[in-house]
Amino acid sequence: MHLVGLNPVVADRITPFFGEMLKECPESIHSIHLVGSAVTPDFKEKTSVIHSVIVLEKVDFGFLRFIASLGKKYRKKGIAAPLIMTPEHIRNSLDAFPMEFHDFRLIHKTIMGDDIFGNLPIEKGHLRLQCEREIKVKLIGLRQSYISSLGEKGALADILSRSIVGCMPLIRALIYLLGKESPVKRHEAIRTLQELTSIDAGVFERLLMVRSGVKKPSGEEIHRIFEDYYAVLEDVDRTIEDLQI
Repeated sequence: MHLVGLNPVVADRITPFFGEMLKECPESIHSIHLVGSAVTPDFKEKTSVIHSVIVLEKVDFGFLRFIASLGKKYRKKGIAAPLIMTPEHIRNSLDAFPMEFHDFRLIHKTIMGDDIFGNLPIEKGHLRLQCEREIKVKLIGLRQSYISSLGEKGALADILSRSIVGCMPLIRALIYLLGKESPVKRHEAIRTLQELTSIDAGVFERLLMVRSGVKKPSGEEIHRIFEDYYAVLEDVDRTIEDLQI
C-alpha cells in the first residue's frame, strides 16, 4: 500500500483494515482510494471519519460479506464502510453523479492499484444540473429539519454541523463551474466562493467553528445562524440558476 504523505493517524488506522481485506481477496481488487477529509488538512483525529472507495473488477458478494464482518471492529476506530464500485459503474455514472465524482477527482489518494479518479471527465452541463438539484433538496431539507428540531438548540446545532460538511462538495463544484479549480481545504474553498461571487459566505465559516467546538452559540444565536445559513443557500441557488453552461 502507498501510504507516503498520509496523516500518520490515518495510516495507522487503515493499515490493518486494508491489510485484512487484501489477504482475503486481492485478485478482485482493481484499486483502493482514500477520499474526503482523511487526505486533507481538515482531518481531526478525534472526530473525523475515514472514508474510502474500493474498486472491484466485478462485484463479489463473498468479498462484501467479508467486509461487513469487519464493520464492528473498525467502526470503533473511525473507519466508515467503504464505497464499493467497479470501473464500469464509474464510467456509466459520471452523468448521474458528477458532483460526487468531481469531489473524488479533487480529493483522493490512491493507496493501491491504478488511479481511476485522477482524470475523470466531468461534463459541466451535468454538474450544473446536479448542483441545482442538490441545493433545492438541501433547502427543502433544512425547512423540514427546522420544524422537526422543535426549536431545541442541540438539535439545530447538529443539523447545521452535518449540513455544512455535506455542502462542501457543492461549494467545490460551484467553484469549478465558475471557472476555477477549487481549493481542497474547507476554509479556503469558502473564501474562494466569496471572492468569485456576491455571496456572503461568512456564515459557512461560523458553522465550521460550531462544528469544531470553537464557537458555542446560545439558543437565540443558533436560530439566527440557521436563518443566515438558509438565506445564503438561497443565494447559492440563485447563483447556480444564473450559470450559463
